[in-house]
Amino acid sequence: MSGYGGGPVPADVERAAERLAAYARRTPLLPGLPAPGRRRGGWGLLLKAEHLQRSGSFKLRGAANAVLALGARAIVTGSSGNHGIALARLAAPVGVRVTVVLAAGTSPAKAARIRALGGRTVSVAGGVAEREERARALAEETGAVLVPSSDHALVVAGQGTVGREVLADVPDVRTLYVPVGGGGLLAGVCLAARDHPVRIVGVEPAGTPRYARSLAAGRPVRLPPCDTVADGLRAQAPGEVPFSVVRDRVDDLVAVSDAEILTATDRLRRLGVEAEPSGAVALAGALRAGRHRERAVAVVSGGNTLAALTSRVARGSRTPDARGDRGASGTSRMPGAPGAPGLSDLPAPSHLSDTAAGTGDPARALAPTGTRPELEETR
Repeated sequence: MSGYGGGPVPADVERAAERLAAYARRTPLLPGLPAPGRRRGGWGLLLKAEHLQRSGSFKLRGAANAVLALGARAIVTGSSGNHGIALARLAAPVGVRVTVVLAAGTSPAKAARIRALGGRTVSVAGGVAEREERARALAEETGAVLVPSSDHALVVAGQGTVGREVLADVPDVRTLYVPVGGGGLLAGVCLAARDHPVRIVGVEPAGTPRYARSLAAGRPVRLPPCDTVADGLRAQAPGEVPFSVVRDRVDDLVAVSDAEILTATDRLRRLGVEAEPSGAVALAGALRAGRHRERAVAVVSGGNTLAALTSRVARGSRTPDARGDRGASGTSRMPGAPGAPGLSDLPAPSHLSDTAAGTGDPARALAPTGTRPELEETR
């Protein structure tokens, strides 16, 4: 059964991969932590570098899959920032109206980036639950299409391409660490690994263990708003769509403290990887679990740091005219329509330079994941 009429299925990840081929970057695997006792070149933990994704995070995958499949003229979403940035970058330049509802405590730099890309922002008091309620109401009031940041079959399928790439590039991976907020990325990875023996570990901020609580209860549980340095992982409850997928496939959940998240963020920085705290959560989970001695991968989910966002807004870096390409009739044309601009025509954001991975090696930094670091066979 296709995920479009119900819950997503593994085939939807394959369809998403085909749809996104021209729009999403196939991000590299970078050396993380060497396995103790192995000679130079043997890596125990690798990093899936989604901080190098166009828009600065993995969120572009799910956003693009939804935008391309739905063909909407107007989109509303609730976002902590990165999903809104991805939607604005994709849709606004081709004339699709994007409205992003932001909860209290959202990064001002991320809100500014959304506006710089042509999106409209609406702020609400309260937490993620209030944000989502307002987004649903706005969509109903305006007739716009609601594209949630995680609770949508197309979004989950798009995020699943992260796991698909990892499993293609490191088929013998033992454990895959995935950060968890609303659960779209974790659910997508679970779909991609439905028939693979890899151990999947979701990593949550300790202050908001919504998936651990929900799985224990057997249903989605809403937690109170939580303040954590991982601002992209403040969801109060699992989405209904990702919850069932995660429930049926995830192997373990790990909770990490803010101190552990900041330690992992600093460790990534010393490796030359500029990740935001949310992007370092999976590494924090791997370090806490102490399983990085085996062949494992941690997803670095985003690199929209304050410094990176402020720099891009200050430079006025933005995609082409947010009004989009208009035909003789004066109506905007969606990507893929005859004569319409394609999303692949949009330039990569300026922060994705050839050396953005921090390796100092442009070929390695932006190479497709098929060209991976030297990986020794585990003996």
